[in-house]
Amino acid sequence: MTNAAAATRPQRAEGRGHLAATALGGRTRIRELYQEGAAKIRLPDTFDASMEAVIINTAGGLTGGDRMNWSVAAGPDTRIDVTTQACEKIYKASTGTAEVTTSIKVGAHARVDWLPQETILFDRSSLFRRLDVELGEGAEFLAVEAVLLGRKAMGEAVETGLFRDRWRIRNAGKLCHAEDLCLSGKVSALAGGQAILGGKVAFATLLYIGPSAEAYLGTVRPLVDGHMGGASTWDGKLVVRLAASDGFALRKILIPIISALRNGAPVPKVWNL
Repeated sequence: MTNAAAATRPQRAEGRGHLAATALGGRTRIRELYQEGAAKIRLPDTFDASMEAVIINTAGGLTGGDRMNWSVAAGPDTRIDVTTQACEKIYKASTGTAEVTTSIKVGAHARVDWLPQETILFDRSSLFRRLDVELGEGAEFLAVEAVLLGRKAMGEAVETGLFRDRWRIRNAGKLCHAEDLCLSGKVSALAGGQAILGGKVAFATLLYIGPSAEAYLGTVRPLVDGHMGGASTWDGKLVVRLAASDGFALRKILIPIISALRNGAPVPKVWNL
């Protein structure tokens, strides 16, 4: 790269955050905490044996070329809820693709709830996101990922862009769940297809893996009925898909389902701030 090219290269946001926990004295305690660049992790006080982690992108959003990496390691018999301080905004990319990578390890008989708030895509944004999870014996894992194609109340819409989402979940070393989503090019036209979103601009996937999958299905299905979506279970996992007309409508459906999958516990407080 020439000196002139280096001088005009846009500044990019980068960050890496890592949290590891261990069971000590009947509670989940910090074993390792590392944060670098735009990645920050805050640990609010809890009133039970679990730990709550709030991850923060201090850059205030992502655009082409930005990189964020998060990792969580829950030791045996621990319980961690991970959420975000706010919705993650993915802005128009003049060049390149923003990348967000999350790696989660759940030890034997531990539980991790991955509960980030919604990702908001703006027109001409470009994002590649991946989630890799390793589960130990008897572990439980709940993941929620919600996406908004613009903010309808603000008159925003996503006409074109790129959104790739890749999940790989392994249980005792064996692949138990894999999915890839790709919205590329004329996103509004794709979302308008009846086989995709039927014109809806807000959608979410919830995944639970653990011994309660079958039991949760009977609780979740009535909450999904009457809305665009569905719930199914097989091989010890429960998958829920949802779509709604806007972010507010999606939250009204999503929050009761998250609570049901958390045995009645509410969503993290930052969801309501």
